[in-house]
Amino acid sequence: ELSGGRIRVKVYGAGEIVPAFEVFDAVQRGTAQMGHGAAYYWKGKSEAAQFFTAVPFGFTPDEMNAWLYHGGGLGLWRRLYADFGLHPIPAGNTGVQMGGWFNKEIKSLDDIKGLKMRIPGLGGEVFARAGGTPVSLPGGELFTALQSGTIDATEWVGPYNDLAFGLYEAAKYYYYPGWHEPGATLECIVQKKAFDSLPKDLQAVVETACAAVNQDMLAEMTAQNGGALKTLVEEHGVKLRAFPDEVLQKLKELSEEVVAEIARRDPQGKAIYASYQAFREKVLPWTAIADRAYLNARG
Repeated sequence: ELSGGRIRVKVYGAGEIVPAFEVFDAVQRGTAQMGHGAAYYWKGKSEAAQFFTAVPFGFTPDEMNAWLYHGGGLGLWRRLYADFGLHPIPAGNTGVQMGGWFNKEIKSLDDIKGLKMRIPGLGGEVFARAGGTPVSLPGGELFTALQSGTIDATEWVGPYNDLAFGLYEAAKYYYYPGWHEPGATLECIVQKKAFDSLPKDLQAVVETACAAVNQDMLAEMTAQNGGALKTLVEEHGVKLRAFPDEVLQKLKELSEEVVAEIARRDPQGKAIYASYQAFREKVLPWTAIADRAYLNARG
């Protein structure tokens, strides 16, 4: 509608053209001109791509959008993808996620050791260093894998999506906070050749439509998660648990190690990490006296 019919998009679900984890390749080679996904799935292409979905213990949704749109993050993202002939656009934010579904209680770090968990991206690297075994699975396979015991735990998104997936039928312990994805950004990947061929007004239409999706998804999650959580706990007997402080502290330490190592061994990661850290130092003091102070006062 924004283009007045000048752009037509035909939507295919996961598996209709290519499997879920092949979206990046499909757009790169022109099988599709556009795809939707998350940058951390492409760490095999570039470890640095993971910064553009979520950094464990990193930016909140507002901070992430601020870095991308007004802190230089989006420019770095586009330079990274340009090497693959792609043009990335932020197109969704899940908000702060839940910590995941577990088939047993997590009372200490020892309970993580040997645990098989579906957890992608930088969070998966951290989980491995804590003694767990990260597993990469598309969303459509999570329920069966958890129910059958192929995995012992999984993260997905938050109550709204997790309720729809029926994950409460496969595990009863539901942990928070989502330390691994505090403001996960999703992406629209456009074949750069196709995007560059559009006139400027239609390029602006694509960018604006993605920006609207980016805002609307976060609003929808915020609106729906509270009611879904109530349903999970009160109607389905889900046992809501907070990760112990000692577990979170260790995961935070390991997260800092993982992120810093990527910066040391990846030239592009070094520049992205420097930008991320510089913006973090700039924005965190404001978040502390604005959002955090207000939420503490509101109670």
